Parts: sequence; C-alpha cells; structure tokens
Amino acid sequence: MSATRDLSQLGQSVWIDWLSRDLLQSGDLRRLISRHGVSGVTTNPTILERSISSAGGYDDQVEALTEFGLTPRAVVEELAATDITNAAIELLPVWQRTGGRDGYVSWEVDPTLAWDARHTVSDVRRLARRIYMPNVLIKIPATEPGLLAIEESIASGYSINVTLIFSVERYAAVAESYLRGLRRAADAGLDLSTIHSVASIFVSRLDTSADALLDAQRSSLARARRGRLAIATAKLAYRHSHAVFEGRRWEALRARGANPQRLLWASTSTKDARYRDVRYVEELIGPDTVTTLPEQTLDAFLDHGHVAETLQQDLEHAMILLADLEALGVNVPRLAERLEEEGIADFRRARDAAMRLAVRRERALAA
Repeated sequence: MSATRDLSQLGQSVWIDWLSRDLLQSGDLRRLISRHGVSGVTTNPTILERSISSAGGYDDQVEALTEFGLTPRAVVEELAATDITNAAIELLPVWQRTGGRDGYVSWEVDPTLAWDARHTVSDVRRLARRIYMPNVLIKIPATEPGLLAIEESIASGYSINVTLIFSVERYAAVAESYLRGLRRAADAGLDLSTIHSVASIFVSRLDTSADALLDAQRSSLARARRGRLAIATAKLAYRHSHAVFEGRRWEALRARGANPQRLLWASTSTKDARYRDVRYVEELIGPDTVTTLPEQTLDAFLDHGHVAETLQQDLEHAMILLADLEALGVNVPRLAERLEEEGIADFRRARDAAMRLAVRRERALAA
C-alpha cells in the first residue's frame, strides 16, 4: 500500500489541497482516489487564481461565458463552480461509501464578507444552492463574526469547512459554535446525521511567522524554539477536541445522529528549507483527523514519508513550549490575529487577480 493509504488505516483522511481543470480532465484526480486513497479536495481563491494562470483548459469556458455578457466576477465563479461540481462528482462514490464522512470538495464564501456574519450566511445559502450536491463543504473563515455565521449555517443544516484557524483558543470557539448550531438544528427537527464539519488549522504559516519573531531575538533559547509552534498548537487543539466531543452534552447530540467536527491540518507544505519537507504530515498523524496535502507535499510523502501515530505524543512539551514563547515575548494570540487578517487579505487579492486573469484571457482570445 502507499503511504497515504497507511494513513487511512490509522483513521486519518487524506485530502488534496489543489484543484484545476487539468487535474480533472487528465483523470489524475480519479487515479489519486483509486490508487492512493485520496478522499477529499480543498480549494480557495488562491488555488483558483493559480490554476487559471497556469493552464489553458479554461479558455473555452471563458470565451463562452463572456459572450453572454457575464461580469469578470461571475465568470470566475462559473469557472470555480464547474471545477467543484466535477470534483464532487468524482468524489461522490467516496462520500457514499463512507456514509458522508469523506468525499468532500470545499468552496469558499466571498472573502470580502469575512467580517460580516449576516451576509456570510446568505452567501453560504447561495453557494449551497448553486451546486446542489451533498458532498460540497462551504468554507467560512473563523473570524469573530464568522463564529456567528458558523453557528447559523450549522443550525440551518449546511455542512461547513471552518478555515483560517491559527490558535487553540479560536478552535475552541469554533467547536462551541458548531455545538450550538447542532443544538439549534436538533430543536428545529433537522436530521443531524446529514450535517458535517471540519475545522482547519493552518500549521506552516504559524511557524513561518513565529520563527521570524524568534530569529529577531538572536539568542540560543529563541533558536531552540523555532519550528515548534504549529505542531504544538495542533496537538493541543486535538486534545481539546477530545474534551469537546465527550460527555453528556455531546452524547445527547450524538444520540440524535450528530457527527463530531474533525480537525483538519491545512497549509502542510514546509516553507523553511531547513525543515523536513513532510514534517507537518508525519508529526500530525492521528485518528479522526484530516490532512490536506499540496501536490509537492503529496509527492514527497509518497516517496519518503514515515507513518506512525504521532498526534498524541509530547503533549506536555507542547504546553511548555507555549509558555516558553510567551516568556520570549511571542504574543501568540496577537500573532494568530495578524495571520487571520493576512489570510483574508490574501484570498481577496487572489480573487481579484483571478478576475483580472479572466479579462486578459478573454481579450487575448478575442484578438
């Protein structure tokens, strides 16, 4: 078996963190599902912009859409909807086989709405109706207003991928929003078994930002703490998830058919060449979680990844590390807040860049 199938044997789902027209038309997604046990796809505005810029497979659709007078924003949404629909079709057998646990493709709400709960909920409804398939997760950023949108969306019966989580505290708030949403859905008589959710913690971005702060201190103690915040955060979040999805409160919801919200490791590519290229995969292996792999990271893990359950190891060291970072002047809550703002800004820039690309392609085709 491949290394990714070994992960599945340990209870960790493997999703890929890219989507493109070429991936679909070449049959590569189908091969990843059948050969390597890939059971989901995540995407975001940055991935879409990169796909449009690097492949010509979108030209025919861009030309056809612009002939109908669609705006650049509408054109980009149609391109994304086509890819997401086709990916969902490829993954539907996985969704059926796993009883809705896996087989998902994610679609992000408009990033300009990240601090507007009411309009985020409206966009969730719109996107869910736009692609009316059971295995599409709508992505909501875990901003403060996003917490309200998560609860409202879950209460309305939608399945949600909560994205851009950078701290244990914010994950705890996300899990609480999920539970409140489930309680409201149950009170409304909805079938809780049809509601699914993942909570996505972005790991490598945490280390990149924390390492920059530690490097500025130029001390041996600071150097010794490099590259450790992300894994510590993920492990402590995983420990918290066990506390959340146990006990009388959760058992009452589970009796109504509720599914636990799984943690998902996002941004797993290594940004620092001094680190092992599969460290964010190897060191975060554990049951009832999802790991998402960019193409390069997937290839590296298939080539030389080691599989062993690591997620519950060294929890004491993870707690000590956070205390050490605080003593070194690294304000983790403030760092998480900045990363959240930067993540939203990056998605907005990527969406705007995708629209500009669509316009340029249309003009080039017309010429």
